Amino acid sequence: MWALIDCNSFFCSVEKVFHPGLNGKPVCVLSSNDGNIVALTPEAKALGLHRGDPVFKVKSILEANKVNIFSSNLMLYAAMSRRILSILRKEIMQVENYSIEESFCNLHGYEKMGPLDSFMRNIVEKIRLYTDIPVSVGIAPSKTLAKMGSKYAKQYAGYRSVCLIDTEEKRRKALELFDLADVWGIGPRTFDKLCDYGIRTPLELADKSETWVKQRFSLPMVRTWHELNGRPCIDTTETNQKQSICTSRSFGQMITELDDLKASVANFAASCANKLRGQHSVAKAVTVFVMSNRFREDMEQYYNSATYLIEVPTADTIEITEAAMQVTETLYKKGIWYKKSGVVLSEIASDKHQVGHLFDTIQNRPERRKLMDAIDTINQRYGVHTVQLAVAGSETEEWKSKSEQRSPNYLTDLDDILTIQI
Repeated sequence: MWALIDCNSFFCSVEKVFHPGLNGKPVCVLSSNDGNIVALTPEAKALGLHRGDPVFKVKSILEANKVNIFSSNLMLYAAMSRRILSILRKEIMQVENYSIEESFCNLHGYEKMGPLDSFMRNIVEKIRLYTDIPVSVGIAPSKTLAKMGSKYAKQYAGYRSVCLIDTEEKRRKALELFDLADVWGIGPRTFDKLCDYGIRTPLELADKSETWVKQRFSLPMVRTWHELNGRPCIDTTETNQKQSICTSRSFGQMITELDDLKASVANFAASCANKLRGQHSVAKAVTVFVMSNRFREDMEQYYNSATYLIEVPTADTIEITEAAMQVTETLYKKGIWYKKSGVVLSEIASDKHQVGHLFDTIQNRPERRKLMDAIDTINQRYGVHTVQLAVAGSETEEWKSKSEQRSPNYLTDLDDILTIQI
């Protein structure tokens, strides 16, 4: 049996931990540039707000209902996520961290300790006691069914935070009542195709034969079909290595100068390289894109992108940033007011199987890798931008994202440590 632990409205829940008095009140967390809503509580949803809403369009609702607004602070959320993960790993042997707010747990053998739902409720209570973060748990024979169960547990209070799908009757009932569009692995195009075949519920899909599914869909859909029938076949560890890595952001203020544009791209390139090293990978293709403000019709519109191919696949920040700088210079157009830029790394492979190049211009790659490891260690301990390339500029650059309501890093920065008045 598999269990999926899903933190409820995670970003908002973390903010509520450090801001007492928000229970039962509408809370929203905004994107990195305070432009859109990225997370919200049920109380905020009841006001008609939705994830992805531009703030300027719903400003009247936010103000009229005194919605509590916070800028996203991923460092704070990641620190809380690590605490929850450590609790899980002390209780369960095999835990797969799927995302910042979700983890899969292999419960094989734990049924000997008693009912699995009771076992997981004890862990839910421990997480609440140690972190004050509410979580929902789905338990089922496959990961797809476990994700369904976690959503049922979140939606219906009667489950007391844990939904157990352990019988054929429960499986069929869960599939019959679940929204087909919300099934893990079914995207918009696949959903439309299923509707064309007259399939309206996950149960109708699960009841089709394997031959029928294979004749009409690709292998991932066949795996989903097996999962819906309670046969586990999705390995989430395979998804940890991303096939492309992108970092992009809208600017706090529009910029026109090449140096400012290069500083933004250098920051994003460094972030991509860090993520690349984190998954023990290397990349060959570096793509940079720049764009103007599409909402300012009174200004000249401009969008462009280009790709640089590195001879030897790498995760070196210096090498990737140099490639990105060359591309940025070719993309820059004088007189344009730029609103956004981004970097995408692709043609990604494992760093365990690097192939050299006869005319490689970098002769000290082992030493450069040690340098990158040292920089990662320093930045992880003392802050993301403690050590960075000079071209990346300073924290006071005008293009930096707005984050006017960002909470301090209570869990990772001693200067921001929470103080209590007694």
